[in-house]
Amino acid sequence: MELTSQPWQSWTKEQFVAQFSNLYEHSPWVIEQAWEKAPFDSLQDVLDKMKAVVDEAGAEKQLELLRQHPDLGARIQMTEHSQSEQAGAGLDSLTPEQYEKLSRLNREYTDTYQFPFILAVKGRNAAQILDIMEQRNGQPKEQEFATALAQVNIIVGLRMNDWAERQGLNV
Repeated sequence: MELTSQPWQSWTKEQFVAQFSNLYEHSPWVIEQAWEKAPFDSLQDVLDKMKAVVDEAGAEKQLELLRQHPDLGARIQMTEHSQSEQAGAGLDSLTPEQYEKLSRLNREYTDTYQFPFILAVKGRNAAQILDIMEQRNGQPKEQEFATALAQVNIIVGLRMNDWAERQGLNV
């Protein structure tokens, strides 16, 4: 596929979905629905339209989206993006004490909110992440739901920036 300054303008829906389906954890429906909002003026416009899909999806579908994210530091199979992001934050090499604390905070959070703790971990270390988890545990449910969705948008934006850099493009 030849890259132009805006290659997505010439892609088919299948190409668009194939390029961007991994931006949202196991949720290609966001990308598929964003395609319906074409044309796109820029990568930022692509991101904005993806965010609009999530915003318009309703609470049930948004909750489904949140539930697709893995627990931080979980030793399970996860997407390549999540593995890389969590490893970059040191969550793949926690001390036994940090792992126990993270596991406990994840359980408490999921029990309270019914979705996993979501945080854009890029540029953070394990201690910072644990502090943020402690701060966010116990927030009102509506506030935390909105915070988790905002974190998803940040994660997707970071992933899009990484993709654009690999393609030699600007967001």
